[in-house]
Amino acid sequence: MRWREFIGFMRSWIMYYGKPFNRKKLRNFYSQFILQGDIVFDIGAHLGNRSQVFLDLKSNVIAVEPQPIFIHYLKQKFKPDQHFNLIEGVVGNKTEKIKFQINTMSPTISTARDKLWQQSINTYSSYRPPWDSEIETQSYTLDYLISVYGMPQFCKIDTEGFEWEVLQGLHHAIPCLSIEFLAFDLERILLCIEKMSKLDKYKMNFSPGESQTFLWDEWKSVHEVKNILVNNDLDYKFGDLYFKIFN
Repeated sequence: MRWREFIGFMRSWIMYYGKPFNRKKLRNFYSQFILQGDIVFDIGAHLGNRSQVFLDLKSNVIAVEPQPIFIHYLKQKFKPDQHFNLIEGVVGNKTEKIKFQINTMSPTISTARDKLWQQSINTYSSYRPPWDSEIETQSYTLDYLISVYGMPQFCKIDTEGFEWEVLQGLHHAIPCLSIEFLAFDLERILLCIEKMSKLDKYKMNFSPGESQTFLWDEWKSVHEVKNILVNNDLDYKFGDLYFKIFN
């Protein structure tokens, strides 16, 4: 491992594993979606802290990760585990080979998005290391993963601006799903919401930052959330949007 890779790896490790009691907090949060034996997709697994929590909840985890340094880590961390399957690659709108841009010093923002997105995400921080490595990796679709592994009860999508491409490859109503929210990428976030609204009658909620709490006491309709976003009434730069089908 090169020194730049080591620094980037450690920055990620501290971010996701250096918080006391965070694993318990994550378990409590995700337990409202996941029961024992459920299938869960972790799209953009990174260091696997979410995958670990999903396994704690006794689910069967399908994790997808493209970065070689984290693929190696995940194989070591979860081997052997019959309830954990790792797919090396990304999820997108087609099954094909695509280019993936790696930010060695800040690998949490490695992405399949273009330079415009990269420039926009850099506005969030004064620390702006470059995307200094490119790899070719395999892209799969959510439809493909469902055909192979079955319908997930919950799907976490955290793909650094690639969420719209991920959802374009989905034509099934997953009961519960989350996507990363970045305020500067509002146009594509709205496309994601519109896509989900065509699959089923979802209700939505928002979790600010890495809080693992919901902003709204009651789940809102897709129409309500769209209005909040269009009117700039969501005063957060990043977080996660959650979709849930209520029977």
